[in-house]
Amino acid sequence: MSYQDGWAALHLEMPAMVPRTEYSAEFHWPLIEAVTGTSGLQDANQATRANASRQFMEAWDYAFIWSTLIGADDFGSYRTSMGHAVYMSGGEDWDDKVRSPFRNSDDVLAFRPLECTPKVDTAKAKDRFEKHYQSNTVNFPNAVNMTGIYVTCVSGLIDLFGWDLLLEAIGEDSSRMGELTNEYCAWLYPYFESLANSDVPVVMVHDDLVWTSGAIFHPDWYRRFVFPNYKRALEPLREAGKRILFTADGNYTAFVDDIAACGVDGFVMEPSTDMAMIAEKYGKTHVIVGNADTRILLSGTKQEIETEVKRCMDIGKACPGFILAVGNHIPPNTPVENALHYDACYRRFRVR
Repeated sequence: MSYQDGWAALHLEMPAMVPRTEYSAEFHWPLIEAVTGTSGLQDANQATRANASRQFMEAWDYAFIWSTLIGADDFGSYRTSMGHAVYMSGGEDWDDKVRSPFRNSDDVLAFRPLECTPKVDTAKAKDRFEKHYQSNTVNFPNAVNMTGIYVTCVSGLIDLFGWDLLLEAIGEDSSRMGELTNEYCAWLYPYFESLANSDVPVVMVHDDLVWTSGAIFHPDWYRRFVFPNYKRALEPLREAGKRILFTADGNYTAFVDDIAACGVDGFVMEPSTDMAMIAEKYGKTHVIVGNADTRILLSGTKQEIETEVKRCMDIGKACPGFILAVGNHIPPNTPVENALHYDACYRRFRVR
């Protein structure tokens, strides 16, 4: 792995080669077998799989390891399960159990996060963040590591209420839902303070605030209830000198300026977000991670894969903090030969 290049990119120091990271490729067992020469990983035990994954990530030269800690498990009993479709190659992530503590939108709008969710113990939270970060550095010593928060705002609301009731509640009374959002972010804020006080240099802030088509809610609602909470949450991290990366699925092009104004140091994006626009406006001042199209790896020709890698490199090479990645993920159904060709193209184009 390339810790030096990843660290240089995160600090806008223009490494001689474009670093890379990936997501989920380390669980693509046929690909890992092809790269590492191991076999039988589909039926292997957890320790064998983990070791093979680390070998693969070394071979593919991951420059940083995307990681967060705080998620829906920290909500206590107030969490909606929406089930889960099959993603992993063995289907072990299938979940058809749909359940929610909320019966309707009235229950949602009556919810009080500060009263109902577990109170955050900042000392324990700080210790959790440091142990998570330290564990990551042990597992991946040759890459830049991090910890962070997955449920920053909108993602937290989705995990609390589920899509249906969230959309019903905000449609019924957007102002009350905004007040609830403020209270949710107030409950979460001590985690950000704990991160600021921790011995962790790089923080990942995740929030799926949009769909592939763009905004879920009216833009004014975001600017009234989402971005002010981002700014407040990130302020202690900035004062503590952390490097702050922001990740969202979907197309958040319309909100890039808003997110930048909240104080992030970098953008992690899927191909639906306009990386060229971000590079033009923020390429000299911010980290940019992305944004090769996973759909092209899934079903494209070798020439189309090469063209996609070149597109990203043509945008990113002039940006000192550019890190190539396939967004969103290299899933297990990606043809092995396509993934290997993508890797070969990356290695061909990565030298500045």
